[in-house]
Amino acid sequence: MGLFGFGTKRQLVNKRIAIVATQGVEQIELTSPREALQKAGAVVELVSPHKLVKGGKIKAWNLVKWGDSFKIDVDLPEARVSSYDGLHVPGGVINPDLLRMNTDAVDFVRSFFEAGKPVSSICHGPWMLIEAEVVRGRTLTSWPSLKKDLRNAGANWVNEEVVEDRRLVTSRGPQDLRAFNKKIIELFAGAPVQQTSGNQGMIGAWSGARAN
Repeated sequence: MGLFGFGTKRQLVNKRIAIVATQGVEQIELTSPREALQKAGAVVELVSPHKLVKGGKIKAWNLVKWGDSFKIDVDLPEARVSSYDGLHVPGGVINPDLLRMNTDAVDFVRSFFEAGKPVSSICHGPWMLIEAEVVRGRTLTSWPSLKKDLRNAGANWVNEEVVEDRRLVTSRGPQDLRAFNKKIIELFAGAPVQQTSGNQGMIGAWSGARAN
């Protein structure tokens, strides 16, 4: 069992979950949910626009310094939303700031919402949700510095460890990972198993801060 792991019940057998990330992804926001999802039986694939550079790996940020490198499973332009049952969008400051300037990445995230598929996001990850224009009218949380950005985009921002609204689950940061991981397994377990033969289009420092 990992640092933020829990239990071994395999609720996600036959489910496929994508994690979209790039350089500077917050390491534990990638590894902890991925480990939890895999222990629950899911096939989890790291999707990134940088598969063909630096040996097909991305470098993570580990709280206050550079962390480990992670192998990319699927190059973003080759990723099909129809191949996945859900999407996880981790944070880190660098990661979503780079991704939100990539139109393929933004389209990929938006397409999960358009298809009615469940999405999870944590910390600075909701920057991508703002860019994809999917937060208006939703209640969610994030790292506290995104509060005004989300409210300006039409979201109802709340300071809670985990929030679910219409198949979107969000949390504030690494301090919330235990609750977040438990909730996203419930989220993705409720998604119908996705048939991979579908024809949907191809999508060519932790301080424990709190806010009011």
